[in-house]
Amino acid sequence: MTSIDTMAAPKLSKAESRSISSRIWRMAFASTEFKIGLAVFAILMLAAALYPELSGIDPTKMNIRAKMTPPLFMGEGWDWAHPLGTDQLGRDMLARVLVGLRYSILIGVTTTVLMLAVGALIGLVAGYYGKSVDTVLMRLTDAQLSIPMIILAITILGVSRPTIPSIIIVLGLAGWPVYARVMRSTIMAERKKEYVRGAMVLGATDFRIMVLLLLPLVLPPMAFVAVLDVARMMIFESVLGFLGLGVQPPTPTFGNIIADGRKYLLNAWWVATMPGVFLCLTLTSINLMGASLERARNKVYGGA
Repeated sequence: MTSIDTMAAPKLSKAESRSISSRIWRMAFASTEFKIGLAVFAILMLAAALYPELSGIDPTKMNIRAKMTPPLFMGEGWDWAHPLGTDQLGRDMLARVLVGLRYSILIGVTTTVLMLAVGALIGLVAGYYGKSVDTVLMRLTDAQLSIPMIILAITILGVSRPTIPSIIIVLGLAGWPVYARVMRSTIMAERKKEYVRGAMVLGATDFRIMVLLLLPLVLPPMAFVAVLDVARMMIFESVLGFLGLGVQPPTPTFGNIIADGRKYLLNAWWVATMPGVFLCLTLTSINLMGASLERARNKVYGGA
């Protein structure tokens, strides 16, 4: 997974930057890798959105008589009503995994948006004003970077009841410094250009220059690279769930399903394996799309 730290500041003119997003999307979509990732991701999202409702299966409903029913492909003892089998309490594995996928995507996307928003805002202000403002904000950023994200999340969530909003806020506030540093360096390079000086001469306020002139030019390349962070946040959410610090049962998530199923690996291996398979497929599809977008972005800026 490529880090956003490797992203260089854009060197395009204002006119070229306005069409950068569409150019990157066209180039990325032309690749087979992006199409495969998009197809897999779309299938998973449709299944997660439709199957639990259309099937009428409650992923939290227990049926002890049907416990540890094997998946269809096992060839013996299976049940058409449970294509991926059931867990130790007789709950349908397919419905549980797909509902878990919903929460994983929700937390991954929302957390990344929060990280990008907070980091971009702090980096924008630090890079534009510089001097003492930059010093204070960058020391705050360095202090935050010195604390590993997973350690901070475990510390905070360990002393409070984990909920979806609290998980999003903790992960989002732990991950913004990377975006702040990239935004700062980009803004410091852009503010010296002629179009920014021209706006200042014409009397544009600092707010208009930052929000209406600079931000639309430098945010898209960061947003494209942030696609890869969605996968990273999904992994963090699953790790927290496995440790018991994620979304709490009976709500199914990848992490808590795997944590419950690890006790039955010898006689019901599918309970822990199925969420891992779906998580792997989702992460792979996101990484395929993100890598294609990043390569397209590098080609556009490299040839600009």
